[in-house]
This record gives sequence, C-alpha cells and structure tokens, in this order.
Amino acid sequence: MTRPGELSVELPVPEGSDTAERKREHLRLAMHPDAELRRAHFDAWRFEHVALPELSLEEIDPSIEFLGHTLQAPLVVSCMTGGTAEAGMINRRLAEAAEACGIALGVGSQRAALEDPSLEASFHVREYAPHIPILANLGAVQLNYGYGVEECRRAVGMIDADALVLHLNVLQEAIQPEGQTDFRGLLPKIARVVAELDVPVIVKEIGSGISGDVARRLAESGVRIIDVAGAGGTSWARIEGRRAGTSLGEVFAEWGIPTPDAIRQVAAVGGLTVIGSGGVRSGLDVAKALALGAELAGMARPFLLSAARSVDATIAAIRNTVRELEVAMLCVGARRPGDLRHARIGRASPHAAIPDA
Repeated sequence: MTRPGELSVELPVPEGSDTAERKREHLRLAMHPDAELRRAHFDAWRFEHVALPELSLEEIDPSIEFLGHTLQAPLVVSCMTGGTAEAGMINRRLAEAAEACGIALGVGSQRAALEDPSLEASFHVREYAPHIPILANLGAVQLNYGYGVEECRRAVGMIDADALVLHLNVLQEAIQPEGQTDFRGLLPKIARVVAELDVPVIVKEIGSGISGDVARRLAESGVRIIDVAGAGGTSWARIEGRRAGTSLGEVFAEWGIPTPDAIRQVAAVGGLTVIGSGGVRSGLDVAKALALGAELAGMARPFLLSAARSVDATIAAIRNTVRELEVAMLCVGARRPGDLRHARIGRASPHAAIPDA
C-alpha cells in the first residue's frame, strides 16, 4: 500500500504519447525494482585496507569546489525528472534535501517545459535550493530536431542553472516508441553550444557510458565536464522496452560500458572534470568512483525512492551516503576526496586482495 504523499510504483502504460505523459511513465517505471540492473560493477573493485591511516574520523573533509560553489561532499543528485505534477513534487523534495546537505542537483530533461510553458513549474527548484549548483538538462539529439543555442539558454534561464547538461541517449531513443534517432553531426552543434552558452556544458550519458574515444572528441570540441553515466544502475533500455511492449529492452538491458571502466577511460583523456554515475549505490561506491578518476559521483534512483517518501527521508539517505564515504576515506587514509586517487584499489580476486588494476 502506498503511504500518504508517496508515489505509486504500479506499472500502467497509458495510450498517450505526448512528452508529459511519457515523463509520467518514466517516473513510475524507474521506481519499479525491475528497472534496476542486478550486476553491481562497483562490487568488482576493492580497496586495500589501511590499518594505520594516521587520521581521525573527525579530520575527514569530503568537501570540494564545483561550478563556483563549495559542496559539502563530492555528490550530485543526478538528473531525473520533471514535466508532471508528480515530478514537480519529487524535484522540490530533492532540492530541499540537496540544499540541506550542500550537494549539487540536476533536473530531468526540460524539453517538456520548452514545448509547454505550463509545465515549467515542475522544474522550478531554485527557490528551494538557493545556495547549491543546479544543472539544467536537455537531450543533445534535440540539436538535430530544431533546438539550438537559444533553447539551451531558455532551459538554463528557466531554473537559474549553473550549468547545462546535454545528455546522450542513443540506446534509449532507439528503443523508445517516440524516439528521435538521428545522431548525425551532433559534435559541431555541441561545440557551438559550449562556445556560446554563458554557463558550462556537461555532457552526460544516461546508462550506457562514455568511452575514452568519445570523451577525447568532446574535449577537442571544448567540453570540460563529462558525466560518464555508465552501465550498472537503472536500465533505460528495459524501461523503454516495457513501454514499447517489445523484446528490445531485455536484449539491450545490460548494454554499455560499466561505470568503473568508463571513469578510467575518460579520466585518462586528461583536462576533464569527470562525474562518475551509473550504479552508484553507496558512499563506498562514491569512494571507488573517485579513486578510479572521478571528481564527483552522481546518484539518481536511491534518492528518487527516498524523495517519493519525504524530504526528511531524502536528507537521511544523502547523509548516510556521505557518512559511508567518510568511513571509506578513513579506512584508506584519505583526508580529502582528491587523496582517494592515491588509495590502492583493484579488481576483486579470490586469489589476491588487491590485484593490479
């Protein structure tokens, strides 16, 4: 039974195909347990424990600088939702919790609100989060379907954002019944947005990962922040397959570059701020993401589920994640997040605690 104020996670598939209805379906399907992949790629990595860290837990400082703000932890509430009344409630709760905990917040794709201004209110989170970085969000493929720099500016201005996320979602669009699948010639269009927009552009996948080769091409086009959003968390292929009633979603449910591998590849390019997301489910996973080369980690579904309950539940979930991170940092002797780069970490093996990475 659904608690008062909690969203249902039943799986209705209405006939409507407009953007707002699609967002409503996405929200409900993403909250269902079947949306979560069961292969936890971060579990394949293990830290070497430091029994004498020469630190006290009180000395651990997980704060970082990001987009001109000081975050209390290297954590982003990843872009999720918007465009419906339910999504507006979720976004407000996420914003209040992120503000209380001093971490960054992304909103879902704002295409719905650009198409229908009456939906803008579901994205208005700045009044609930005046002191943290807020990330606007549009699909990069929209640049091939009539969108340009002006629409990007409108998305940023709509929520007084500190940066714009352009998400890449080739697999999702290919399976989605209403999918827009022309990804030709996007790189120069992304480069134009980067050059002309007044805020930084973050390029993000949504669960299939970004490779080192793609990151290098993005970097050459001026992109300086990449969210790898690799495989291992919510499967948008499965969600869209459910919506479409086809087998494609299951065939491609686990498609993509595992997040730890994507982080290592993108970090190796150099000169980029790397956000590690996709299957990050604990503060220990956050620590592993940073040790593998990320500056921040992003989490979506765990905070979505808590926000469906209340602001307090979301604050508790964030604080628990940060505490897990702090304990991991103590146990490897890392006073600051950047120190995790020097921690010994490797793929787990039955024969050795810390094999060569």
